[in-house]
Amino acid sequence: QVRVVESGGGLVQAGGSLKLSCAASTRAFSSYAMGWFRQAPGKEREFVTAISRSGGSTDYASSVKGRFTISRDNAKNTVYLQMNSLKPEDTAVYYCAAAITTYFTVVVTKKIEYNYWGQGTQVTVSS
Repeated sequence: QVRVVESGGGLVQAGGSLKLSCAASTRAFSSYAMGWFRQAPGKEREFVTAISRSGGSTDYASSVKGRFTISRDNAKNTVYLQMNSLKPEDTAVYYCAAAITTYFTVVVTKKIEYNYWGQGTQVTVSS
């Protein structure tokens, strides 16, 4: 069992920045592809961004491309989400997830393919 814990959420004004962190409790962190999803009130959980085991491949939802950056530090068992130019529509609970994969460069974008999820961290962007 892998425990995934997000941190770094909060309240920020539109145009501001936040950096989320996600720590995974496993010595085999580099065996997991990682991803960030978000869920706004009354909406389904949606894909935001994902990164491969190696960190060399990434993918982004069109709504955040150019504003958000995902990265990982396998030595620290941590994945990050740098969010810039935040908009009120980015307001949501942000979830980190880990996916078991044998492929070093594959990016996992589908919720159903993730094995472990965090409890989420609230991000609120005021206008």
